[in-house]
Amino acid sequence: MNQLHGGHPPAPQQPAGRQPLLWAALAFAAGLSVGMYVWRPPLWWLVAQVVFAASGMYLARRRTRTAFALGLGILFIAGALMIQVRTPSGLNSSGLLQFADGQEVLLTAHVTGEGDLRAEESGGNRQRLDLESEEITAKGETVRVRSGLRVSLYGKQTGDEAATIIPIHMFRYGERLRFLAKLNPPRNFHNPGAFDYQGYLAANGIVAVASTKAEGVELLPGFAGNRAELWRTRIHRSIIEKVHALWPAREASLMDAMVIGDERMISRPTRVNFQRSGTYHVLVVSGMNVSILALVMFWILRRLPISDLVAASITLLFMAAYALLTALGSPVWRATLMLAVYLGARLLYREKSMLNAIGAAALGLMIFDPKVLFGASFQLTFLCVWLVAAVGLPLIERTIQPYSRGLRNLDSEGYEFSLPPKVAQFRLDLRMVSKRLERFLGRRVPLPALNGAMRTLLGASQLIVISAIMQVGLALPMAYYFHRATVIGMPANMMVVL
Repeated sequence: MNQLHGGHPPAPQQPAGRQPLLWAALAFAAGLSVGMYVWRPPLWWLVAQVVFAASGMYLARRRTRTAFALGLGILFIAGALMIQVRTPSGLNSSGLLQFADGQEVLLTAHVTGEGDLRAEESGGNRQRLDLESEEITAKGETVRVRSGLRVSLYGKQTGDEAATIIPIHMFRYGERLRFLAKLNPPRNFHNPGAFDYQGYLAANGIVAVASTKAEGVELLPGFAGNRAELWRTRIHRSIIEKVHALWPAREASLMDAMVIGDERMISRPTRVNFQRSGTYHVLVVSGMNVSILALVMFWILRRLPISDLVAASITLLFMAAYALLTALGSPVWRATLMLAVYLGARLLYREKSMLNAIGAAALGLMIFDPKVLFGASFQLTFLCVWLVAAVGLPLIERTIQPYSRGLRNLDSEGYEFSLPPKVAQFRLDLRMVSKRLERFLGRRVPLPALNGAMRTLLGASQLIVISAIMQVGLALPMAYYFHRATVIGMPANMMVVL
C-alpha cells in the first residue's frame, strides 16, 4: 500500500536472531568477565551447561525465543569455564623473577623478538631484544627456566669522532645467546596517567628486563624457534629495509608504522603530536588498512577471467598473509575475520550483516585467546566498529542516505514516483533552482553542478556524523585507558583519514 502512494516500504526491523553471532559473542564475553572475577568449581559450570543444553533442546520447537536465550546461557557458561580452567602459558610464569635479586647471573636464551639498532643521545647505540630463557646459572647452580625477558644490548662509542660503531652482530630471531646480566622486574612510574609498562610487558609474556654490553654476548650454535616465524621475520625485515632505502629516515619511520605496523623508529615528539591530535590510529595497522587492501585486491581479481569463489579465496589468503606479516593481533585479525564472514555470505547469496560479522570475529578471537577480551586494543577496536555498524550507519540510513539516493537520475521527472514524498520534494526544489540558474549559466551547467555540489555536501555530512559518533563513543574509554580526550579529534580525522 505504501508503494502505491509513491514511497518506499519502511526498513524492516532486524530481530535479535538476525545477528546471532553478535549476541553469541556478547554472551561469551559476559561469561569470561564473570569467570575472571567470580570463581566457582568447574563441576558447577558443567552441570549448569548440561541443564541449559537439555532445556534448550526440549524447547527448541515450542518456544524459540526461550531456546535462543538458553543457547546464549550455554555460551555464557562456556566462557566462564574456559577462563577458569585455561592453563597459563609457561612463558608467563614468574620463575625468572626469583633471580631478580640484584646479583649478576649467566643467562642462556634465544631470540623471540628482534629489534633494530637505535642511536643513543649519550653516544653509542642500542638493540632491544625479546628473549625466551633456557637456562640460568646463579651461585654455581644451573636451573632450566622458560620465561620471557626483554634485554637491551648497548654498543659503546669509540674514537674521537661522533660516529658510533655497530655491535659485532645484529641478533635475529631464533639465535641462541649466552651473557651476563642483572635481572629486574618491570616497574611503572607512579605518576597519574603514566603508561602501564608492566602490564604491557606482561601481556606480551615478558616478566623481567635486563641490559648488558653487546660485546659481552656469546652467540651459541643451533636454532631455537619456529621456522614459519623465522620466514615471517625475514620478510618483515626485508620490507622495512626497502622502505628505508626509498624514503628519508623521518618519512620512512611513518611508512613503517602505516604499512607494516612497525612503530619502533617513530620519534617520541612525532608520536606525542599524533596522540594529541587524536589521529594516532593512522600510525597503527588496523581494519582501515585491511579494508583498503581487500577492496583493491578483490576489485582487480573480479576483472580477471576467474570465478567469484576464486577471487574471494585469493583475497582472503592475501589478507591472512598480511595479518600474519604484521603480527599485530586483534585489529588486523578482527578485520580479516569480518571480511571472511562478509565474502562467505556474499558467495552463499545471504544478506550481509555487519553486526553479525563483528560478532563472528570477536567470538573467534575470544575462543582462541580468552584474555584478549580484557585488553584495551580488543575493546577499543570492537567498540569503534560497533559504533559505526550499530549507531552510525542506521542513523545515516534513515536521514542522509534517502537524499543521496534521490540524486540519481536527477533530470528524470518520472523517477519521483518511486521515492518518499520528502525526497521527491527535494528533487523538485533542485530542478527549480536549476531553472533559475539557467538564465545565467545556460542549460547544460546548472543541474549537473547542483548534483555534484549536493553529493559532496551529503558525503561530507555522512563523514561528520560518523566522526562525531566515534569521538563521543570513544571519549570515555580513551580517557580511561590513555588519559587523553582531545576536542580536535573530529576535524583532524576528517582530514587525515581521507
